[in-house]
Amino acid sequence: MSKKTDSISGVVGYTVTPFDVNSGAIDVHALHESTEYLLNSGVNAIAALGCAGECTYLDDNEWKIVAEQSIRIVDKRVPIIIGISELTINKAVQKAVFAEDKGADVIMLAPLKHDAITDLEIYTYFSSVSDAITIPIMVYNNPAICGVDMSAEFILSMLQNIENICMIKDSAADINRIHKLQELSSPAFSIFTGCNYLALEALKSGLAGWCTAAPNLINNVPQKIFNAVKQNNLAEAERLFSKHKSLLKFIVEKGLARSVKAGLELKGISVGKPREPVRPLSNVDIEILGALLFDESRD
Repeated sequence: MSKKTDSISGVVGYTVTPFDVNSGAIDVHALHESTEYLLNSGVNAIAALGCAGECTYLDDNEWKIVAEQSIRIVDKRVPIIIGISELTINKAVQKAVFAEDKGADVIMLAPLKHDAITDLEIYTYFSSVSDAITIPIMVYNNPAICGVDMSAEFILSMLQNIENICMIKDSAADINRIHKLQELSSPAFSIFTGCNYLALEALKSGLAGWCTAAPNLINNVPQKIFNAVKQNNLAEAERLFSKHKSLLKFIVEKGLARSVKAGLELKGISVGKPREPVRPLSNVDIEILGALLFDESRD
């Protein structure tokens, strides 16, 4: 395939995975409601089964349910990205093939490790998935979560040599890495930031977009920030970002799934609790989140 990514830029909104409060099973109705709510915030694309979606806490059948239902709910209104983080190549390939077959537009792929893993092994992981599908792959670098930190130079080598890789989401809290990726790559490759509290600085450097679960809580504010940067209205972008930075830091520091789920509950959208061993926000933290949400609502 040609490495064409101009259909995705701007704000990529990340969904949560709702669980039934009694059975603990995937709550498809709540998935529909919460995904529609996220779409109504004006995001440019939807990403399911990321960290906020508790992808590593789902069994294979649950993962398939969320992937298929999310694709069906979005129904081509915006591009949909399906996240895959697996220890083995075989399972990553199986999920990527399934997602493409059901209509995913992009695969967001991250390696996981329980032991030391070499660059060659990571390269083989990505190339094997690429060989099995025809849709674009977004390389997801999140060392804090996945235990793998891919250098800018290594990511560039994959961009140049693996057919379907054409996007990068970097969630490392290092703006210098972003600058290095920009320096080494070409305009043919799209770079997204996944670090909420560095988002403004990253967007000001000219990135393609911002991958974030924040629109679940602050609606179109990330879109307003992105648009202000694109229009070179940096004063407005900085005003909006400064106003919401405390909330952005809170949801990252407290954990995306528990924070976003608690925030949606406060906004009247029931999505259940995080899956154990992850626990819900404490009552104290819920009060803090509620105060932040109330303050953020006064734009």
